Amino acid sequence: MSAPSQPSVSPDLDYSRPMLGIGFKIASVSVFVAMSTLLKATDDIPVGQLVFFRSFFAIFSILFYLWWRGQLQGAFRTKEPASHVWRGLVGVSAMFCSFFALTKLPLPESVAINYASPLIAVMLSAVVLKEFVGVYRWSAVFVGLIGVLIIIWPRMSIFTTGQIGQEEAFGALAALAGAALAAVAMVLVRRLVKKERTSTIVIYFTLTSTVAGLLTLPFGWVMPNLHQLIMLICAGLAGGIAQILLTESYRHAPMSTIAPFEYTSMVLSLIIGFLIFGDIPTVTMLIGSAIVMMAGIFVILRERKLALPPQKSNSPQTIP
Repeated sequence: MSAPSQPSVSPDLDYSRPMLGIGFKIASVSVFVAMSTLLKATDDIPVGQLVFFRSFFAIFSILFYLWWRGQLQGAFRTKEPASHVWRGLVGVSAMFCSFFALTKLPLPESVAINYASPLIAVMLSAVVLKEFVGVYRWSAVFVGLIGVLIIIWPRMSIFTTGQIGQEEAFGALAALAGAALAAVAMVLVRRLVKKERTSTIVIYFTLTSTVAGLLTLPFGWVMPNLHQLIMLICAGLAGGIAQILLTESYRHAPMSTIAPFEYTSMVLSLIIGFLIFGDIPTVTMLIGSAIVMMAGIFVILRERKLALPPQKSNSPQTIP
């Protein structure tokens, strides 16, 4: 009776090494922050054009990776075309919203608003994917979110004052919408990864977002200068690498385990804001960053402790 179910499960899905999944997530976050920095530094490039460059040049990173892994030939074979379409539409919608917010808000503010996404993802993983989320991981998620609020609250002028510009207001709304859509995309990827190869998931999403970005060509693309062009190309290459790392992370740990590590991007954005954009971190930023880091370390130690004794069940949903 178990034979029919075998083809529906990805052969390299392995939750026995959650630390590896966490490592992939942190690496993915780091590269995504670098990509966001490059996109923000391009100045006055339309959002649709940003989406196109991020997606089109990501294809080269992905194709090289697939060639190196010997997976290029079968990367386009899929038994779940409709699932890829839905994942692509949701994912590219989140990308449009996030990039729009990035052009309207300071980097730390747009990153902080996006932190609603991991919390929503944990909730969805419990409700939709039926993953068991124990009190320890719930606590880590909420503590990490509190740390983010401590970091960003003094700078969140869009919420602390009544005088907000229309662009900032739309940017905040776009960031919130992007966070919600990104959480839904996480759930769709977690479902797909049980049936499809990483290569297939990544390549179809990248193709979908490339086409979506290209469709905005008639709506006011601009000619980038050489400096902008180099940054756009590098952002695209980085986006492909980060996407591969992100999808791989879902193979090695439940989504509710790796989602809290999205918070590490706040620490990176603070560093980049200081070194590149001249933002001086405040005391509240430093305190909040410490809380976020401690919450992440707590989850790592918890996962390590739970991985030591052999589990009676192979189900990844039983880890508290």
